[in-house]
Order: sequence, then structure tokens, then C-alpha cells
Amino acid sequence: MSGDLPVPSVPSYDELAALVVEQAALIAQLRAELEQARARIAELEAQVARTSRNSSKPPSSDGLAKPPPKSLRTKSGRRPGGQNGHPGSTLRMVADPDVRLAHEPGPCARCGTSLAGRPVTRTERRQVFDLPELRPHVTEHELLERECGCGTRTKAAAPVGVDAPVQYGPRVTAAAVYLYSGQFLSKDRTATALAELVGIPLSAGTVAAMAARAAADLTGFLTALRDLLAGAEVLGVDETGLRVAGRLHWVHCARTGKYTLIDCHPKRGTAGIDALGVLTGFTGVVVHDAWAPYDTYTDATHQLCVAHVLRELQGITDTAPAGTWCWATQAAEALVALHHLAVDATATAVDPADLAAHTRALRHASHIGITQTSPRGTKLMAARHALACRLVDREADYLRFTRDLRVPADNNGSERDIRMIKLRQKVSGCLRTLTGARQFCAIRSYLSTATKHGIGQFPALVQLAEGRPWMPATS
Repeated sequence: MSGDLPVPSVPSYDELAALVVEQAALIAQLRAELEQARARIAELEAQVARTSRNSSKPPSSDGLAKPPPKSLRTKSGRRPGGQNGHPGSTLRMVADPDVRLAHEPGPCARCGTSLAGRPVTRTERRQVFDLPELRPHVTEHELLERECGCGTRTKAAAPVGVDAPVQYGPRVTAAAVYLYSGQFLSKDRTATALAELVGIPLSAGTVAAMAARAAADLTGFLTALRDLLAGAEVLGVDETGLRVAGRLHWVHCARTGKYTLIDCHPKRGTAGIDALGVLTGFTGVVVHDAWAPYDTYTDATHQLCVAHVLRELQGITDTAPAGTWCWATQAAEALVALHHLAVDATATAVDPADLAAHTRALRHASHIGITQTSPRGTKLMAARHALACRLVDREADYLRFTRDLRVPADNNGSERDIRMIKLRQKVSGCLRTLTGARQFCAIRSYLSTATKHGIGQFPALVQLAEGRPWMPATS
């Protein structure tokens, strides 16, 4: 019949088979793209989740929405605040005050009779600590000239350091350098502070000249410091970026518990490290993060920073699915346990049984990390694979502190010493010239080393301004 609907054609078996193959290929392609997308999402989520707590990013990069601080340290069991035996810094009365003022009572509080001349029954002492009025102390040197009977006139020689008709004394110079290099004020704010506090007019250029002279007088100190650090048994090294003349430069640090040497260089790698003049030929133990240029100094023995790797492991733990076992968590717990063993150890060695148990746990977790990651995956996966391999390949360098108790497990001391450079940049911005940056680093080396020896920064700067810089003992 002409009104009947057309009968649709039925695809043949070969057509259906081809369609199935085509759909299977499309599904496989979509699955591959989905896996790539998931991997990329995971990588981006890990980047967003990176903070100073779980990576090597500086705290300043966390921004205003930074998470609350969370230390990787476990509880020590001690109560908060000062511990027993801590000297404290509470303001206390002195036995011999500069001024004593007696305050008489008024009339009798009961009958109103005058108490003049009546006996004193009790004295209550109250002391107020304050600064004296700050004003310049001017010393005039009169160079007398006398005439001999032979007609020759002879004038007295000026004291050492008195070289001009009008000049600033060593304590003014020390105060300017202290505010500029010790408290990180800019040259302009240093000059303003001295003018307002003590009434001494200075210009920013004068402050810069004072700092330059102070740095120039530290040549012998810096030479001695390099020799002392080069001969140390254990040495910490680190580097950090600093804006100088509008460009990124690098501040390199070498330090011990008694000495600090820092310097600025345009390069971060071996050129800058060599310019510091300590690691070349160094044969002791050098503590550092796992940055490759430090490993080129093969005369030294290496201790890799455990704190750095703990932050890397924390970054993996933070992105692991909730409630699942993570190899990074086990590795971190093993490293923390090994650190506690070293801290609680006797003067000779850690307990061998505990050392072996925690080392096995670390090794086991690292090998699982290698199998669960791939060097050919995303950048995130490749970085995690490299971390797991590094824990296996350089286990001896990570755990050297368990066999040599002179060696610290981390490089936190170097980070503390070099943090002052970042604080200076945060307070007063970048430095305008490399020469000025190196002068600043020289003065910071002097102040940090003096502080480690119990010498106050201002007294040390007064000695420097007087031409007799404090020098550390060579033995």
C-alpha cells in the first residue's frame, strides 16, 4: 500500500562489528584523556595545596589567607612557657638607684594632725626605669701650639681618630650601623631615627659612608672567619635570593654554632659557593638540602637536611585520600623517630635495635613509594618518584646524624642565620648595588658571629668604629 511507512534497513554484521570497534576505540581514547585530565587535576591541586609547611616555599608566599601554623614536631610533654631554671627577663629592683625621692604623707588619716617630724614606721619602695634625656655629648680637643725660645712653634698632635675639625664619634657611627645593618632600617629612616632620638643630624649618604667604612675595616675579620669555617668539623650551608639593583642575586651562607659567614653573588650555583671561599677543599661534614651543586664538593661528607624532606613528604600526605595508607606518612614517621633516637642518645651512639627497626620502616616505605610512582608520568608524579628514589639512594647521607652525633639532622641553623637577609628585604626593600649588598653581608657576618659568642651587637660595633674590631679566638 502506498501509505505504509518505509522499512528501515538493518545494518549488516560487518557494519555492526565495525561500529563496535569504532566505539571501543573512542571509549579507550576518552579513558586515556580522562586519566590525563585526572593526573593534571591532581598536579594542579597539589600545586595549590603547597604551603611553607609542606614544601620549600617561603612563609611570605602563603599570602594573607595562610593556614594556621602547624609544626612537624611532636609534643614534648613540657608545659608551655619558660622551663624550670630559665633565668627570665622580668624587671627587678636595683639596690643602688641613680635617684632617690622621698614622698611625705599628708596629715594623719584619722585625726588630721600634721605628721612632720614623726618617726618613720615603714618605707615602701617603688622604682621607675626610664631613659635619660638623650642629647649629643660633645668633646672639644684643643691642640695647643707653643713657641720655643729658639723661635720654633710646635703644635700638639691630634688624638687617634680625631681627623677633622668637626666629626662624628665612634658611638654615633656604631648607632647608625646598628640601626641600618642590625635592625634593618633604610638609610633615610636611620638618619631620621638618630635625629629624632638624640638630636644628631645625619644624611642618608653619611649612613651609607659609615656602613662602607665599617665593612672595609672587617677585611681581617672575614679572612679569619673563612679559615675557621674551612677548618670546622661540621658545617651548615644554604643560599637565598635577594633583590639587588633590580635583579635577583643570591646570598650564600656558611655557618657553625659559633661562626657565620654570608656574602652576595650574582650566581646561585658553584660560582657563588666558590666565591664564599669555604667549601672548596672542605673535608668535614657539610649539612645542606639536596640541591645538586653542593654534591659537587666531593672532598666533604654530606648530611642531607631531614627537615626539608619532611616538608616534601608532608606535601604528599596532604594530598592523599583521607583514611588511606600513604607511604610518605610512614617515611616521615620513621625519620622523626630516628631524630628522636639521636636526640635522646647517649654520648656515643643510638640504640642499635631501634635504629635498625626505624631504618627498615623508612626503607620499606621508600621502596613502596618508588613502585607507586613513575618517572614518566606527570611532573608531580616524577617529582614524587625522584623523592622516593633519593630516600633509597642517599639513605646514608640522610641518616648520617644517627651514626655521628656531632652532626645535626637538619639545616635549620643555616636557615635561621640567612633569614635575617630576607627580613632586611621585607623591612627596607632591595639593595641598590652589589657593593652595598656585600657590605651589608660583611657586617651581618660580624654581628651574627659576635652574638654567638655572647657579645652584644652595639658594643661590637663600637669596637669596630674605634678601629679595633672584635675577633673570634682562633683556637
